[in-house]
Amino acid sequence: MKRALLPAAICMALSTPSIADMKAAENFLNKEIGELSSLSKEEQKKEMQWFIEAAKPFKGMDIKVVSETIATHEYESKVLADAFTKITGINITHDLIGEGDVVEKLQTQMQSGENIYDAYVNDSDLIGTHWRYQQVRNLTDWMKGEGKDVTSPTLDIEDFVGISFTTAPDDKIYQLPTQQFANLYWFRYDWFNDEKNKADFKKKYGYELGVPVNWSAYEDIAEFFTGREIDGQKVYGHMDYGKKDPSLGWRFTDAWLSMAGAGDKGIPNGIPVDEWGIRVNDKSQPTGSCMARGGATNSPAAVYSIAKYIDWLNKYAPPEAAGMVFGEAGPVPAQGNVAQQIFWYTAFTADMVKDGIPVVNEDGSPKWRMAPSPRGAYWQEGMKLGYQDAGSWTLMKSTPIERAKAAWLYAQFVTSKTVDVKKSHVGLTFVRESTIQDESFTERAPKLGGLVEFYRSPARVQWSPTGTNVPDYPKLAQLWWQNIGDASSGAKTPQEAMDALCEAQEKVLSRLERAGVQGELGPKLNEEKSADHWLKQDGAPKPKLDNEKPKPVTVNYDELVKSWTE
Repeated sequence: MKRALLPAAICMALSTPSIADMKAAENFLNKEIGELSSLSKEEQKKEMQWFIEAAKPFKGMDIKVVSETIATHEYESKVLADAFTKITGINITHDLIGEGDVVEKLQTQMQSGENIYDAYVNDSDLIGTHWRYQQVRNLTDWMKGEGKDVTSPTLDIEDFVGISFTTAPDDKIYQLPTQQFANLYWFRYDWFNDEKNKADFKKKYGYELGVPVNWSAYEDIAEFFTGREIDGQKVYGHMDYGKKDPSLGWRFTDAWLSMAGAGDKGIPNGIPVDEWGIRVNDKSQPTGSCMARGGATNSPAAVYSIAKYIDWLNKYAPPEAAGMVFGEAGPVPAQGNVAQQIFWYTAFTADMVKDGIPVVNEDGSPKWRMAPSPRGAYWQEGMKLGYQDAGSWTLMKSTPIERAKAAWLYAQFVTSKTVDVKKSHVGLTFVRESTIQDESFTERAPKLGGLVEFYRSPARVQWSPTGTNVPDYPKLAQLWWQNIGDASSGAKTPQEAMDALCEAQEKVLSRLERAGVQGELGPKLNEEKSADHWLKQDGAPKPKLDNEKPKPVTVNYDELVKSWTE
């Protein structure tokens, strides 16, 4: 049936943003964004006009999305959701809940098919899960097909620095990053540059006090500072946490074994053995976790990583650290009695630069810096060196298409070039190259302790999230804290704990293989052989080193940063 022609006045009304919508957009741009955008004022208006037009079919809809509670998502929930609602007429409710709760809701929707949320911000650590179960919309096809009419022409996927983390081996993008932060080394720059500390350290250890390149140097520095009195208080050379709690799992799945050198070479993740110690074959099917099947979860390098964690926690951290969880331990370095921390998330940067706290100078500059993580004795060039968290927008196939489209508009709005620079100044969790290079961050860099320099450096590619070797992140991740918690508490030796962990992982892999729910991408476990068989092969698992404390190496922080800029 032919469609009747619309009067010219109606056509114009449909193709032109309403005065009210544009007024809301301009008010948002003027009062909230100001000069903090990588786009010009005119480009910002055009981007907002596109959102207004694209949102018209969904005006009045009530859309629910969810993310974990961090500063970046609080800004999205409290400021950007309200602005989006006023500008587009789509009513957004952006819930903030615990990270574990986000995964639980996602799992429930996967298992039941019930549309609980219209979009999720969940870590790209689930890329292996999403790719294998095929219960989320792959965004590559979505943007060219069903979601083409609601995909912004200024989205610029290549501008997202973590897009490789959300791209599966099929070259499809499954998630859109909205916040990203790294797990780096943190230290008291002022104490490391104190002449007496430098002289005392050189006299005791025979080399210069500086940023530790390897764990040997980190250990010496931890020993040196622990028990010293600085500014009238006893200080510690290390900070960590050890309570048997789900957050203890993150402490290890967030690439601790890769820092030790347990996995294989490969960026963003080791192949065939990743930082969880899981081996895959040439078809990307998981084939084992224990050494008997070619995995490395219970290998000498993995056991070494656990032993060092426990040793340092007991010897060099405040006594109460062993009973702390992640959230309790995080604020401790800002209190001013910790010299360094090997496992420190840049998401804490905003809390570390507040005026008046012990680790900030009177002029607002930090007394601390962040630097690349030191590496363990088994680490080799070409391996990943640490972890990056990439919280990313995910659209479930069980979400009705119109609701998914409206949610996708919101996801693009909060990651848009118009918004991203301002959002990044609030949360300090970069996702766009254009934002990292923005002049406003050049000006702010001296007060951010090396964050900007790191993200502008070539080094950043060695930090990456969990990769596609992990076939079911929710099922496997929970095994880590339960088993490593036994080592942390002293109930098991590090070897016993890692033996139990790899066996538990293989039980899950075996169940997935038998169920066949992941098709040809699912696990296909190797036949068991002796550990010696695999230890004689190239790569991971690696045989035990005769010397797990090689020569300590440090580097001058200022020279390190200078080398990046050159």
